[in-house]
Amino acid sequence: MDEVMADFVSKHLTLYNTHFEDAVKEEDLHGTRLWKIRPDFTKEILDYVDDPEFFCDLEVMEGSQEVIRELSESYEVFITTAAMEHPTSFTAKYQWLKEHFPFLSDLNFVFCGDKSIIQADYLIDDSPRHFERFLGQGILFTAAHNCNETGYVRVNNWAEVRDYFLS
Repeated sequence: MDEVMADFVSKHLTLYNTHFEDAVKEEDLHGTRLWKIRPDFTKEILDYVDDPEFFCDLEVMEGSQEVIRELSESYEVFITTAAMEHPTSFTAKYQWLKEHFPFLSDLNFVFCGDKSIIQADYLIDDSPRHFERFLGQGILFTAAHNCNETGYVRVNNWAEVRDYFLS
């Protein structure tokens, strides 16, 4: 969900830059994470996502709604999020999904920790660690932090997801 359907990084950077009067840009995160380039503030940076409200107002990734709607006409689509890594995110993530993807059934939302439990043909994710034990085809959705990752099927945006599955 995060960095695939929901723009996590923009809000995370805005909170950090405002709080610490810094000017980190998304380009600064190429190949890394915010807490790795500002290790003195790791706890504070990670604490943002434990705020139960953090996930409520994330922007929707461009094209995700339209393409997921199209995919749901030909495929059984499940939205999987490792919400248990930050359990306070559960309610906000659920409400966000209901608001922005009302055409999907609640029964197709999977809140978990280890995504390898998902028995599916494909998993689109921004974190290659979720592919390690996943039995289907992992598809890496490009995000700043994973730009140096190789060895995966990669899509850069939702138009490429559409092309991969519907062309």
